[in-house]
Amino acid sequence: QKHYWHLLLHMNGDVSEIDDPNFFFAKNGATDPAAELQATLEAFFSDEVKDDNSSICKFPARYFWLKKELHATNFPTATCKEYEKIFQRVDPKSATLVFPAAHINSPASMFGHTFLRINSSFNSKLLSYAVNYAANADAEKENGIVFAIKGLVGGYYGRYSLLPYYEKLKEYRDSEQRDIWEYDLNLTQEETVAMFRHIWELNGTNSFYYFFTENCSYNMLWLLEVARPTLQLRDKFTYQVIPLETVHVVKQAGIITAEHYRPSKRTKLLKYETLLDEKLNTLPIQLVEGKIKASQIENNRAIDIDQKRYILESGVEYLEYQYSRGKIKKDDYLELFHEMTTERAKLGITKPLDIKTPPNPINGHRAFRTQLGAGIKDGDFVGYLGVRPAYHDLEDSEYGFLRGTQIEFLNLLASTSKKETKIEEATIISIVSIAQRSLFFKNFSWRTKIGWDNDYLTQNPTFGFSVGAGFSWGNELGFFYVLGDPVLYQNSKFHAGVGGSIGCNVDKYKDFNTNVEFTQRVYDSGETQMLIKASQGFRLSQNKQIVLKYDYKDKIAVEKKKDEQTFRIMLKYYF
Repeated sequence: QKHYWHLLLHMNGDVSEIDDPNFFFAKNGATDPAAELQATLEAFFSDEVKDDNSSICKFPARYFWLKKELHATNFPTATCKEYEKIFQRVDPKSATLVFPAAHINSPASMFGHTFLRINSSFNSKLLSYAVNYAANADAEKENGIVFAIKGLVGGYYGRYSLLPYYEKLKEYRDSEQRDIWEYDLNLTQEETVAMFRHIWELNGTNSFYYFFTENCSYNMLWLLEVARPTLQLRDKFTYQVIPLETVHVVKQAGIITAEHYRPSKRTKLLKYETLLDEKLNTLPIQLVEGKIKASQIENNRAIDIDQKRYILESGVEYLEYQYSRGKIKKDDYLELFHEMTTERAKLGITKPLDIKTPPNPINGHRAFRTQLGAGIKDGDFVGYLGVRPAYHDLEDSEYGFLRGTQIEFLNLLASTSKKETKIEEATIISIVSIAQRSLFFKNFSWRTKIGWDNDYLTQNPTFGFSVGAGFSWGNELGFFYVLGDPVLYQNSKFHAGVGGSIGCNVDKYKDFNTNVEFTQRVYDSGETQMLIKASQGFRLSQNKQIVLKYDYKDKIAVEKKKDEQTFRIMLKYYF
């Protein structure tokens, strides 16, 4: 029973992770669970008010648990009208873990996100409520570097919120263009009610938010453990909590009963791009821009009925997308929405858009990677050993991940040969977003990297920083990209350069992925450098992959330019 009391206090050991003193009755309640237990009982029995302002109404999970454990016949009571009103509205019956996948152009969202949906007796899940935990910050308005630093050191408060599920769908699926995965859990109604009581207690409570540990996903695990104390999900994590990893852990616990996919507005619009005739595919945009009227589409006899439907339907989707981005005023949005939906209604009912369900993220590789390999560098045999705590790169199998995205932390690769043993690469952080441009989406592609690697003119790994931007286009076979990459590296002193890269990735097939990139650089010293990277990956299983790699690099040795060529084979294992 001590374990459950610790869960209600969010205690890791004998220290609570709740940083808000209003959550505790005892002054030392955050570090002394026994004192907090005594103070809680005293508060329940000494309350002068017996309404919504009472301690009982503010802490229903503690109240119900203590009443049950103490078997008290004279336990105090209170009339909690506000709690009962919200309880009836939410109507907790069961729970679903929700995973909004990565956002293609937002580094803060590339890990994904998790929250819980409390299912009610309504048939429509849109009428259910969502429980979310997030930092009290706006990543879009704050300086990106400041946002990242404050998130790493606990510079924001995190808060729980209870909102209608359809509002969270609008936020993640529509505004942020993120596909939604729903994982139904086998929590009983009694367990779900216990979780709801605890959620009520956490309302308005502040705790320091840390991107890698006490984040959105970690705090969802607290709620699941309160619902079912035997789960012990948090024990699986030590130094980092990645949202998708928490889904893996929940799956391993055996409590997922069903999986559902909700395509984002971006996914729907990309599907319409494949259905629209090339001669007509700009008409949805013209509708939204007010260049043509929806009635002109409906009355045009030269356009067949299916194309009319696609034009008007995609026009509505694109209108909603632009409105969510603040590109259209509300009055204009409402007028256009009414006009297009009215004309679309005249064309009759058809089957829903047939969107193929993509690979489930929980069937993709795990976050932590080790790799072992061997190769030939300039005729010499070389062995390789590497480790990476997180998370995914373009050479990893893309199965279950968002195309064109990469985010790596603390990637370390060492090599050994007869000549020497050295660190080939020590990446602090590397982020890549190769976002394909299309009819409806005019995205920029970009990437950045900070750390030590062997991609400069020097013979040994050098500390460098690079940031690049450009464009990418693709189809079902793969994608190619063109990027400009300014670089800065240190070799006794700092040197600057600028490079241009062109690359392609073939990712159509589940178990094969091919990457090729050519880079040409010019440095402030006047030296030039060419880099060629090619890899062929073979997915052996969910967490095993073999990669064949070739690297060509211009180098300078004893003031003379020479080329360095490396062939290697790497076995990668993820866990």
